[in-house]
Amino acid sequence: MDSRIMIVDDEDMIREAVEILLETEGMDIVTAAGGEECLRHLKSGFTGVILMDIMMPGMDGWDTIRKIVEQGLYEGNVIVMLTAMDTPDEKMEGLQEYVTDYITKPFNADNLLDSLRYYRSLLKTENDRA
Repeated sequence: MDSRIMIVDDEDMIREAVEILLETEGMDIVTAAGGEECLRHLKSGFTGVILMDIMMPGMDGWDTIRKIVEQGLYEGNVIVMLTAMDTPDEKMEGLQEYVTDYITKPFNADNLLDSLRYYRSLLKTENDRA
């Protein structure tokens, strides 16, 4: 089975637009409106590529990644930041190794799809070796 994509973004329009784009490519999508919902999906067994927004109310993207790592939920996942921020954030200190890529909003749909296909293939290769 191909790995799934989780879209974590507090903005409904962004989440829905990315979901529609990825579903037209036949990708299996899970959405989360914030960090807590993302963690619930991971605890329920989600594995795949996580498209994580940085700027979210409450638990932001960096706080969410910190919790993912602390709770041992990182294995089997690739984290890609999907963000409007164009400068590094001091909160990323010590978490860079868990982030595979940074894609800035507004994003190019073809580039996003190419990146996600690539990261899904990495996970598939990893799973085939296991």
